[in-house]
Amino acid sequence: MSQVADGQGGGRDAAAGGGSSGPEYIRWREDDDGVVTLTLDLPGSANVMNATYRAAMGAIVARLEASRADGSLSGIVITSAKKSFFAGADLNELIRVTPALLDEFVSVATDVKDQMRRLERLGVPVAAAVNGSALGGGLELALACHHRVCWDDPSVRIGLPETTLGLLPGGGGVTRSVRMMGVQAALGLITEGRQLRPAAALAAGWVDELASSPADAVERAHAWVLAHPSAVQPWDRPGHRVPDLQPLDPSSYGLLSAAPAVSYQRTHGCYPAVDAAMACAVEGALLDFDTALAVEGRYLTELVLGQVSKNMISAFWFQLNEINAGGSRPQGFARVPVRRVGVLGAGMMGAGIAHVSALAGIDVVLKDVDLDAAARGKASIAERVERDVAKGRLDAAARDALLGRITPVDSYGALATCDLVIEAVFEDRSVKNAVLAAAATVAPAVLASNTSTLPISGLAEAVAAPDRFIGLHFFSPVHRMRLVEIIRGTETSDETLARAFDFVLQIKKTPIVVNDSRGFFTSRVFGTYLTEGIAMLAEGLPAALVENVARKAGMALGPLEVCDEVTLTLPLKVREQALRDGEASQLTDGHPAYGVLEVMVALGRTGKTAGAGFYDYSSDGGKRLWRGLAEKWGRDSENTSVHGSVGAKHDAAEQEVRDRLLYIQALETVRVMDEGVLRAVADANLGSIFGIGFAPWTGGTLQFVNSVGPAAFVERADFLADTYGERFRPPASLRELAARGDRF
Repeated sequence: MSQVADGQGGGRDAAAGGGSSGPEYIRWREDDDGVVTLTLDLPGSANVMNATYRAAMGAIVARLEASRADGSLSGIVITSAKKSFFAGADLNELIRVTPALLDEFVSVATDVKDQMRRLERLGVPVAAAVNGSALGGGLELALACHHRVCWDDPSVRIGLPETTLGLLPGGGGVTRSVRMMGVQAALGLITEGRQLRPAAALAAGWVDELASSPADAVERAHAWVLAHPSAVQPWDRPGHRVPDLQPLDPSSYGLLSAAPAVSYQRTHGCYPAVDAAMACAVEGALLDFDTALAVEGRYLTELVLGQVSKNMISAFWFQLNEINAGGSRPQGFARVPVRRVGVLGAGMMGAGIAHVSALAGIDVVLKDVDLDAAARGKASIAERVERDVAKGRLDAAARDALLGRITPVDSYGALATCDLVIEAVFEDRSVKNAVLAAAATVAPAVLASNTSTLPISGLAEAVAAPDRFIGLHFFSPVHRMRLVEIIRGTETSDETLARAFDFVLQIKKTPIVVNDSRGFFTSRVFGTYLTEGIAMLAEGLPAALVENVARKAGMALGPLEVCDEVTLTLPLKVREQALRDGEASQLTDGHPAYGVLEVMVALGRTGKTAGAGFYDYSSDGGKRLWRGLAEKWGRDSENTSVHGSVGAKHDAAEQEVRDRLLYIQALETVRVMDEGVLRAVADANLGSIFGIGFAPWTGGTLQFVNSVGPAAFVERADFLADTYGERFRPPASLRELAARGDRF
């Protein structure tokens, strides 16, 4: 157990955390006016609510109580020695919690809340000088203070993001936020896991005052403590009520009835943390403070034990950090930022790439066939940026600087000074080859193609130095989609891969690295989702059932809706190109989806851009499923190919639709791993979520296999294969994994 130790300087300074000769984990500085400044400085790059913190804070609180008892303590200021204020809970501990460790977890969580409760009830004012981001447990510690002064810097974020990891704020975050701002305002912040800039946090009520610097925050916090010697938390005052929810008050009924419906519309019940946070907030608002804390802890315990939180922590914390730390980047090459990037093609994708590059501070040469076309590309960027200004995301100066970095050109010669050139023209090999060959003659830089399906090694034949050529697959819309799929060709050098990886991080995207193959990873898996949804339509299942079950399973969009977005001609073009390249075996297996696509295209229903596809689109932006689908492929249609058991019962139908859509993508991911296209499990999981919208609650396609259990997954996949076709048959590698009792 850590102890409080006397430090140097006449007993005015002390440390907690490692004994008299140990490291200073929480530094104690007592001023002549009796105000103690506690500076958090735990081991590592950030303060984390781990065992070291708990021991140190426990010792500190005990000493504060002793100082209060002898009358020497007049107030407390809490701040941090790190760049951030506090990073929150130790997820290494949380992800390991099992039923066998339940009692230990409950005891630890109770101790943390008890320390905060004792702190806020010492009888002296406590202020937090928030010198950097305060997220999760860090904000909960600040909320246990009577006053919060925050450094007003663009890098600072304030929030409770636990629901984005399948958890809820279990250290008093729900209970205190509800009492500070009301149920409705608190739920909007907590259930969505919003991270606010300081000014927004001030407006929301999480922060009470802004400071110009970390030092100013400490000074202001100190001054507030001296000016408020009788500070008490609002919820500890007699008669305190939650602002917008009172027992048996009819005016509260609207909130109670609407909130679950609004939440379900967004989550479709896939995220237990959102439902738990909502229940915790409402139930806690009707209870006394300490009972509400206990309720909050019980909901957290349930979530920590659940599979969804383990899936999401694995993907969005450990694996994402692994990727961003360069897990797939070749070592031995210095990081060299891109100063100037050339973009070939000013259409939707090219303009999107130019936009995010300029936003990251990179100069952009935007080339198209003529200046008018290039200028139109820049104009489309200007329109998008103007919307950001209107929404307060950018100010006028940032807008002008961003647009000033983009230069429209019609000459390849302008690429000569670029560090990186990215081709973003039509998905046609002959067009891409012509553009790449021309660019390669003048640009000594790394050359990349934004292709979604065409093999990089084949495109590399158009350039003189294939070792400097690589694939950078962006996703649409570029400014919103987090992922970039980096495709390494057979001759791509390690240095080129390192440069591409660094560029993706520079523009604040998430890079995954794959080896060359038709469709690479994301497009291959994405294709199985589309074709499986269309296959079910061909079997006579109602289109609405397919689409709604897909969303209920956690997919971003239904397969028919997605197909309309990318156009129905795209899967057919991909198949045609593969046939021309002699890769017919994987596409001529009698899959029923292609017949449906051919009929739809023949009818002129090619997708959203045509105003008609699987959906009908109205001029006001509305849409509805085309009624002709039931006529063409309903159960009584002559086109229907009915097999399997999906029509037997509604609940069975839903489960099989869900499993088919999720399993087919997971199985294709395993095949891609077997072929050596995918290089890392983290790339598979994050690539599937960020690139193609695979259900985030699963933690990604391979984590989905883990969460089902490889043996159970194989058994279910065999059933689907027997019922719907060999495309569901598990590969031998997966059977072997299951037999060994291993996981991805």
